[in-house]
Amino acid sequence: MAVINSPLPEKEREIAGRALQATLVDLLDLSLLAKQAHWNLYGPRFRSIHLQLDEVVASARDFADTVAERAAALGVSPDGRADTIAAGTRLSAFPPGWRKDTEAVEDLVQVFAVVIREVRARIAETADADQVTQDLLIGLAAELEKQSWMFQAENRT
Repeated sequence: MAVINSPLPEKEREIAGRALQATLVDLLDLSLLAKQAHWNLYGPRFRSIHLQLDEVVASARDFADTVAERAAALGVSPDGRADTIAAGTRLSAFPPGWRKDTEAVEDLVQVFAVVIREVRARIAETADADQVTQDLLIGLAAELEKQSWMFQAENRT
């Protein structure tokens, strides 16, 4: 039973819905991984990276909310449950325990690379189906690429 009527035809709604759900999973997992790194960080750049990780968490959660609300607006029920994230993530888990600042930064660089690659693929997938969703994903990609650049710059000498 449809609770919310979609403004899109069924096929386009399904394409946009799949892209939004996969993006929601990526963003929620990104927020969890960044918080894990935040809690287990050590090293001479602790404070600056610790704060930068909080920015990633806040940004990922804000975008996750925007993505979930877009899905809901299309009549697609967003699913951010822990088991859904665990089953659907494409992101690699971080090693358990303490992480040196340089290692944590490199972990985040790798995570951003995967998320950006996936979001860019979804931009292409939604081009004909729903330009509003595509636009949301384009804005998200720009923000992710900015954060990735900042983390990459942390470990370059």
